[in-house]
Amino acid sequence: MEYLRLKQQAREQLKSEDGHALSVRRMHEPESVFGQIKNNRGFRRFLLRGLPKVSLEVGWLSLAHNLLKKAARAKISLSG
Repeated sequence: MEYLRLKQQAREQLKSEDGHALSVRRMHEPESVFGQIKNNRGFRRFLLRGLPKVSLEVGWLSLAHNLLKKAARAKISLSG
């Protein structure tokens, strides 16, 4: 029953003005990440087969993307 209570609480938060604005913003954010990984990193297809291996490959891609973003931010803050 805890699940249903939490689900209802989340639904109420999303119905609020702030919650709706946040969910709309979140709808657009992941698309840019996948676009950057495909376009800037040249990733077009998985090298491995099978869900566990593909999950691992996605994890490595995400890790590399986040580390490169963090490095770019650090470079900007050092020069600015």
